[in-house]
Amino acid sequence: MKDVLKTADPVKLSFARAVLRDAGIESFVLDEGMASMYGGGIEFVKKRLSVIDEEADRARQLIDDALAESE
Repeated sequence: MKDVLKTADPVKLSFARAVLRDAGIESFVLDEGMASMYGGGIEFVKKRLSVIDEEADRARQLIDDALAESE
């Protein structure tokens, strides 16, 4: 598993998961428990979005492109 996004922003995380889901890439959110334990929105506790190793480069590119388009 490789991390493709680290963020404390739940909207950004949800958006990235939707982008990957639409592309047929299964993703997993890690560190949700730690983030919620410390209030969820605290910037130093980031959730990690991970995918299998073979999909990591493609997933990063899809997320980067989608985030750039949304700005």
